Amino acid sequence: MAAEEATLVLIKPDAIKRGLAGAVLTRLEHTGLRLVGAKITRVNRALAEAHYQRLRDRPFFEELIQLLCGELHDIDYVWALVYVGPGAIDTVRTLTGATNPDHADPRSIRGAFGRNTTNGVMENILHASSDPQESAREIALWFRPEELLIPLSAPRKRAESSARAGRA
Repeated sequence: MAAEEATLVLIKPDAIKRGLAGAVLTRLEHTGLRLVGAKITRVNRALAEAHYQRLRDRPFFEELIQLLCGELHDIDYVWALVYVGPGAIDTVRTLTGATNPDHADPRSIRGAFGRNTTNGVMENILHASSDPQESAREIALWFRPEELLIPLSAPRKRAESSARAGRA
């Protein structure tokens, strides 16, 4: 049985603008994971940069920050969610699909709802934590402990974490 773990999910401004938050929540609810934290929150540049700090040197970093801050969709907030359960990170990552919607399984959230626009913007609908360490760091950025229904324990290292770290 997979270890109990927590994962952060952000429903991004592109999904909110297109009215897809409910569809995303429905799919997440069907995983059987427990929702222990949820809020709608504004995203400023400092929070977006802290969230995506590991991608700072990538050529798409600035566009990523603009997307998360809602500058490309005139929506300056996200839905931040924390799910807990056995294998929560892998479960949500599988449901989410590949980062690029064109390469995502059509049954995944990104495969069904994501798109690459004609002006070159990749709208991939949501963010999902990549590994236990990133999940713990991200949850601490977006939530205070008292905003969660249960206390979260520190993550344990997994051998496959470094292999999955390249997925956004």
